[in-house]
Amino acid sequence: MLRRLIIVCLVVGSADLATAVDRVVTIEDFEAERVYSPYAGRAYADQVFFGDTHFHTELSFDAGLIGTSLDAHDGFRIARGEKIVSNTGQPVQLIRPLDFLVITDHAELIGLASAIRESSPLLLAEPWGKWIHERFNSGAEGRMEGFADIIQRATVLGENPFESEDLTRSVWEDFIRIADQYNEPGRFTAMAGFEWSSTPKGDNLHRVVVFRDGADKTGQTLPYSMFDSDDPEGLWGYLAAYEARTGGQALAIPHNGNVSNGLMFSDKTFSGRRMTRAYAEARIRWEPIIEVSQIKGDGETHPLLSTEDEFADYENWDVGNLAGTAAKEEWMLQYEYGRSALKLGLKLGERLGVNPYKFGLLAATDTHTALPTTREENFFGKYQHTEPSPTRHNREVIPADDPALRIMTSQEVASGLTAVWARENTRGQIFDAMMRKEVYATTGTRITVRVFGGWDFTADEVVRPDFIDQGYRRGVPMGGTLIEAPEGAAPNFMIRALRDPDGANLDRVQIIKGWLDGQGETHERIYDVAVSDGREIGSDGRAREPVGNTVDVATATYSNTIGDAVFAAHWQDPDFDPDESAFYYVRVLEIPTPRWTTYDAAFFGIDLPDNVPATLQDRAYTSPIWYTAEK
Repeated sequence: MLRRLIIVCLVVGSADLATAVDRVVTIEDFEAERVYSPYAGRAYADQVFFGDTHFHTELSFDAGLIGTSLDAHDGFRIARGEKIVSNTGQPVQLIRPLDFLVITDHAELIGLASAIRESSPLLLAEPWGKWIHERFNSGAEGRMEGFADIIQRATVLGENPFESEDLTRSVWEDFIRIADQYNEPGRFTAMAGFEWSSTPKGDNLHRVVVFRDGADKTGQTLPYSMFDSDDPEGLWGYLAAYEARTGGQALAIPHNGNVSNGLMFSDKTFSGRRMTRAYAEARIRWEPIIEVSQIKGDGETHPLLSTEDEFADYENWDVGNLAGTAAKEEWMLQYEYGRSALKLGLKLGERLGVNPYKFGLLAATDTHTALPTTREENFFGKYQHTEPSPTRHNREVIPADDPALRIMTSQEVASGLTAVWARENTRGQIFDAMMRKEVYATTGTRITVRVFGGWDFTADEVVRPDFIDQGYRRGVPMGGTLIEAPEGAAPNFMIRALRDPDGANLDRVQIIKGWLDGQGETHERIYDVAVSDGREIGSDGRAREPVGNTVDVATATYSNTIGDAVFAAHWQDPDFDPDESAFYYVRVLEIPTPRWTTYDAAFFGIDLPDNVPATLQDRAYTSPIWYTAEK
């Protein structure tokens, strides 16, 4: 029975994804050859790598046409640790290099800004191309007219004003060559991707596409845009065709359900049809992970959905859709956030036999500056005009005719990072970790967290040196599924969390559980499983006493005199019912630190904005571990 617990694929590097997904790793895999060295045959993921999976350069029309001048070279250079000069002429560098970067410029009108700047013959050969070139070279008024035309055609009407495949191919081939140039297996991973930007009626349905492959395979395709189809099923068809044609692999990552006005995690298809098993299978096949946090708001949960969660009110953007054209209605929220979607997935899985929302969690920046700056004290904003300045807080990120629907720069979030557990820092290993959901999200800092679920872990094992080995042998990692509950047993979890070495201490570790009862209703509950500073966890599973706050708002400083640097926790579900399917994910909270707007106020000597808090608690969210009840 225990041999069937690890049902996610730990066999990396397989060219046949179907074989990899169906591969069941058993205890025999760990004991195929018994040798003295305990590390000689180790095949499981034992390193954590941090990176950004949603990243724009000047190739994106909504970056390059409004001031971003940094290109893919600049993006890869800063990601691997180099100091560069920002779009506004400011020196910028990361505190530490990233391990990997996926550049994902918008498929729609990709490379338009550089084509205008370089007076590309391919652009000038078409009437609209010539017109837009003239507009952007005729002064400020002409640029405004040209950009307004693009927005109206592309994002409102969904029309492609420029259909030259030759220009797209030229831009794409140049980009994938650059990605291969910067890819250094074992040291820094440069990956290719693009963003599919469907925005029906201003509602966000965007997906980021990530390729496992190099230019030899990605060069056989072109980015798929919303002009090809605004239905996600069209994108899935494109991904299937790519894999069939090239033998490569790709996946799609939904993001910003919080500005989709109820569309992103609906219980219906894009066309409004009732979901079928085939649809559910396709969705989870091509979208195994979601982006749960980024510059445009955190998407874990919402206070109106998780009324017993005092940490639910974190960086919520909840007033309208992506275009600022339609207000948010309360019923929409349940279809917009990760936790509620995971709960809905349990319901749909019961009805369809396949859970379309059995996804893992990661985070990214969605930067449009080519700068992956996720730390509060080093945040360079989403756009060129929101890079550090004394006046940036009051600029509009989402403009709207109705002031209540506007989003201001001060509301941007310095988030986030994707962490993957893998054997090596290579394209294949990082992509495979995403496919098996052995990934987690942070809101910008580099918290390290591991979790294993099983049936017979004991409290002492979480502090043993072979913690990871035992976790894989007798349980499942994040992204895995527990099945066949032994008589009288309940899922128990081993968790380790370590603070960012350059950041804040940790407040607590929590397990968030969601489950489906016998009447077909879903529920959620939060359990504190480790808390800092000697605080007590009550009989209800919660530590109600807050950790405290050392932030000096005036100077934008804090101290690690509270909180703990490391946690090791063992927890067993006290309310387990083997007849109820469930999911469990770990949330790790840091102690309060100054928000980026507070750093701005101290640095520039300006007032704090009144629409955001002065402090926050950065956090990590692991991909869930599921329990599937036997039927």
